[in-house]
Amino acid sequence: MDTDTEKRLLLAFLLSFGFLIVWRVFFMPPAPPAPKPAASRHSASPKSGAKPKPTAKPPAAVKLPVVQGQSSRDIVIQSQFYRVTLSTRGGVVTNWILRKYRDENGKLLDMVNASACAALGYPLSLEFADQALSEKVNSAVFVATPSADFFQAPQTVTLTYSDGKTEIRKEISFGPAYEVKVSVSAFNGRRYLPVSIKWPGGAGDQSLPQAEKEEFSLAFYDTGGGIKTVAEKKADSETIIPGPVEFAGLEDHFFASAFLPGSDHEAFRYLRQLWSPPGWSGKEPPKALTAILGNTERSPLRFSLLVAPKDIEVLRAVNPQLSGLVNFGWFSFFAKPLFLAMRWINVHFTHNWGWAIVVLTVLINTVFFPLKIKSIRSAQSMQKIAPMVKEIQNRYKQYKFNDPRKQRMNQEIMKLYQEHGVNPLGGCLPMVAQLPIIYAFYEVLESSIAMRHAPWIWWIKDLSVPDHLYILPSIMIVASFVMQKMTPMPTADPAQQRMMMLAPLFVGIIFFKLAAGVVLYYFTYNLVAIAQQVVINRMVPPPAPVTPPAARSQGGSARKPAAVKG
Repeated sequence: MDTDTEKRLLLAFLLSFGFLIVWRVFFMPPAPPAPKPAASRHSASPKSGAKPKPTAKPPAAVKLPVVQGQSSRDIVIQSQFYRVTLSTRGGVVTNWILRKYRDENGKLLDMVNASACAALGYPLSLEFADQALSEKVNSAVFVATPSADFFQAPQTVTLTYSDGKTEIRKEISFGPAYEVKVSVSAFNGRRYLPVSIKWPGGAGDQSLPQAEKEEFSLAFYDTGGGIKTVAEKKADSETIIPGPVEFAGLEDHFFASAFLPGSDHEAFRYLRQLWSPPGWSGKEPPKALTAILGNTERSPLRFSLLVAPKDIEVLRAVNPQLSGLVNFGWFSFFAKPLFLAMRWINVHFTHNWGWAIVVLTVLINTVFFPLKIKSIRSAQSMQKIAPMVKEIQNRYKQYKFNDPRKQRMNQEIMKLYQEHGVNPLGGCLPMVAQLPIIYAFYEVLESSIAMRHAPWIWWIKDLSVPDHLYILPSIMIVASFVMQKMTPMPTADPAQQRMMMLAPLFVGIIFFKLAAGVVLYYFTYNLVAIAQQVVINRMVPPPAPVTPPAARSQGGSARKPAAVKG
């Protein structure tokens, strides 16, 4: 832009600004006088003695009609994923069945703990500051709209109850997927009442033994800093998590019931409650977790409810995402790709999760085969000079650990390593690189719901639980012994060699309590390692041990220590 143009532009700005000032001073009509404040019309003068009146009037009362059902009935809403039964008695959920899953007894899995809820209340029961109102509402008969007894999702059901003083409305919108949208309001004719909604009795597979349910039962919540969990045994006292809450709820090992609040004014509470099953004769009645979501303002409570398996794809489909509920441990950045690879193999090739584990294990060990060769060669090099290391250690064995002469022993051993080009850590580092993969595989097989009730062959009907016949862990221990026997040991100490030979037994005992999928992985790992060792032994034959100089100079006998003069 040239100088003349800049001057003309500046002049135009100045003229425009001046025109606005002239217009505002000489031509703009005057503003109308401000009305006197309402307070001045009602304020009392000192002489009148009248009392001031409040400026804000309470809302006018609305006359509420009486809305009550004559008798309770059940309403069933069904999709391809769930079948939910609502009772008009209290407007609560009496069954929430996940149609694609079965419990340990082979029945369709019901996420409602019927025995506990009979004592503690059912899901979607309400809680008010007035306990009498809570009891009245949760036992009242609601009127359902529409009035049919069976619906195919998507469908919205409205449950209404009013005694003429307080009107309760529950609007539940069932979608085709697992997520359900809920709106709850309590209106007393003038304003909304704060209300809380409950999910008692825990969540998940209710057919599991009580001890197993307690082990995996958790309350969880996320206030924006990541998911936090609380074990059932640590939730005896009621705990309040103030809003804003991203999501919160209850879970077990494979399933979850989650509240997804619709505003920042909703708080989450959880507690552990005692309940006595019918005919209970034990010393201490069982306990179950209860989750409660409530609003902190006088407004309807709106939220989404997700009652679903802890499947990564399902948990990613909601907003906010709940995929963090599937905990793959510290090495999740390895575990998730492993799971996706195993799922791809299962879908496209094996159609059996057990064989998918076998195929993926073979592929992983094939990738790590060059590292295995390097590890074996390093172990063979250590084995080759082991007699010389032993001879050096024997010369210094009479000295204590803190004796300065022990330092000379270490120096001689390190010099020996340098002379023969041996890295003492060479056999360990290649295997250390595999540890994150091994641990990640363990977490995938322990945590993924895909393993639940997934069969392999014959007696293995569920890869997520231990092999109760102990056949798979037993043959795994045998394979581990064979692999250990074939693997060259980097030590010549007989005691250390015996300990290393017993290691498969000690490790195998732990595997008796692990899921069959984990044992299958480690069994396959051992079989592949045996096959690889056969190939390595042919490619890299074990070297002949180096005879210590002292043994060679004395015809094979060890050098005797010098006599001590008296």
